[in-house]
Amino acid sequence: MAKIIGLTGGIGSGKTTIANYFAEMGVPLYIADDEARKVMQSESILQQIRTAFGDSFFENNVLNRAKLAEIVFNDAEKLAALNAIVHPAVKEDFELWLLKNEKYQYVIYEAAILFESGRYKDCDVIVTITAPEELRIERVIKRDKTTREQVLSRMKMQWNDEKRISLSNFVINNSNLKIAKEEVVKILKILNIKQNQS
Repeated sequence: MAKIIGLTGGIGSGKTTIANYFAEMGVPLYIADDEARKVMQSESILQQIRTAFGDSFFENNVLNRAKLAEIVFNDAEKLAALNAIVHPAVKEDFELWLLKNEKYQYVIYEAAILFESGRYKDCDVIVTITAPEELRIERVIKRDKTTREQVLSRMKMQWNDEKRISLSNFVINNSNLKIAKEEVVKILKILNIKQNQS
């Protein structure tokens, strides 16, 4: 069975960019947030969301994700309620994916809330991606076309870097992508992962 590298970092740290670089180097990649979006399109999950949050988050039977995000990222209880619906389905999906990739030495499980969700306990190795807060805020405003206040409220819902780092095996500062990629190569060597395995 493949060992799991949990890869995480705060919003805007560039964790997906780094995760994709691991994938380019031959380590299979599972992006939990992407799978969560897919899971949230299933009828049973949508029904659970409707039951928990009400009809006001649906327009023509389609979930208004932006409206839901605005509520959950400003209310820890509501965020926990949404996570309780989505996370078990993502966990099940990941376990099936892991079986399909069992021939690999390591796989990457990339998740924004690896620690907050408790999923870090299932990982053999943890890599945290960091970047200065102002740079992270700029990245998210540009990427998500959002406001500084919205980014800060989402940051408040996540662990801070200090807390993440205390439970991590490796830390990559992603202020400079070239240097961050060099750190990925070092980690591959330390873990004795053959690059571009197939």
